[in-house]
Amino acid sequence: MRNAIILFFILYFSAGVYAEEIGSVSTKFNLLTPNHKIVIEAFDDPKVEGVACHLSRAKKGGLKGAVGVAEDTSDASIACRQIGPIVIKGKIKDGEDVFEKRTSLLFKKLQVVRFFDKKRNTLIYLAYSDKIIEGSPKNAISTVPIMPWH
Repeated sequence: MRNAIILFFILYFSAGVYAEEIGSVSTKFNLLTPNHKIVIEAFDDPKVEGVACHLSRAKKGGLKGAVGVAEDTSDASIACRQIGPIVIKGKIKDGEDVFEKRTSLLFKKLQVVRFFDKKRNTLIYLAYSDKIIEGSPKNAISTVPIMPWH
């Protein structure tokens, strides 16, 4: 039983895709603890070479943020662009996870999933937040038309 619990935490807290922090701005000053801020992160689609996404998200500071137990809000924005020749690696599925980031200690995460609009030859990236019990309807999308790269 102990090993199963340890495995759960390892799988839950491990990140599938690494996001590089590009920068941040403070939204609320805190004198002795970290500020509340908006963080900008970048990541590449692991199955679609030539597509990069930039994600902005809220990150709580304060004492809870400093010790890692704050629950970030569900506010996020995403922009994905073609940055080179697009090469799809293997089979992609609609709604497939591309990126996820924990936004609370245990039960909440920000996710990015990918869809393919075959008729328009366009990739669609959806950012949303979910909780084990109840998620948020807040979401953002970005589209990447698959174009020849010169």
